[in-house]
Amino acid sequence: MPLCRFDLEIKRKNNAVRLIGIDEAGRGPLAGPVVACAAFIPPESFQFLRNIVNDSKKLSPHKREEAFLIMLKHGVKHGFGWATAEEIDRTDILSATFKAMNDACIRLFRQLQNETVCHDKTSTACTESDNLPFNPAETLVLIDGNHKIRNARDIWQQEVIDGDAKSASIAAASIFAKTIRDRWMILLSKKYPGYSFEKHKGYGTAAHIRAIEQNGPCPEHRLTFAPLKQKYLPMSIQTHEEKKRKNAGIQKSGKIRKRKKQESIPVQPLLF
Repeated sequence: MPLCRFDLEIKRKNNAVRLIGIDEAGRGPLAGPVVACAAFIPPESFQFLRNIVNDSKKLSPHKREEAFLIMLKHGVKHGFGWATAEEIDRTDILSATFKAMNDACIRLFRQLQNETVCHDKTSTACTESDNLPFNPAETLVLIDGNHKIRNARDIWQQEVIDGDAKSASIAAASIFAKTIRDRWMILLSKKYPGYSFEKHKGYGTAAHIRAIEQNGPCPEHRLTFAPLKQKYLPMSIQTHEEKKRKNAGIQKSGKIRKRKKQESIPVQPLLF
């Protein structure tokens, strides 16, 4: 499998003991969170993923769900992170994505801490180093795209352009991220039924734009994204609070928004 060979080769070239892939889903939509996942494929699991793991954008929702369950069954580990629409508007989408990626990586590191990689000691795919305890300093993290995660000095990183089409680890992360975010948007569609989030997953389709025009934005909409920015963002600025902060000598970039605190989404339905 070319994607698996890519991972094994890049691991060998960098003399890495472990390899982790990171990808995100949801940078472009007008609503909902951006979600990132970090994935680790144990060496003995590659054989079971030969015809399953691929770039999530090339898989149908049904195939992604199928791949998600197969990866869990065969011991593929993942950690995920996210940034809400409010966090995206308070900073920017790139910063929010880095935050989600960093959180995903940290969660996966915690899972792998003090574990050995190969659970099947008889597997010919395992090497002696695979059975060593997990050490972040020996773990190479592949990031999909052309940016490394900002302010993540303790993570050994390498960016891979079009990584979800080259690396099995990144492709696995992309499937996890896309599946989890899709499930999240389905839950949000029940909370905000006027927008059909379960259909377009927050992307700017014609139907979604019409729903916003009819109902106005909900707390899950990203008000700094066009076409919402010009019409709805000025109405959301708390000028009184902003003046108070300036008078107190606090410099704050970005806008302060009138928005109810977003309720947390239950994590378990997203993962299983």
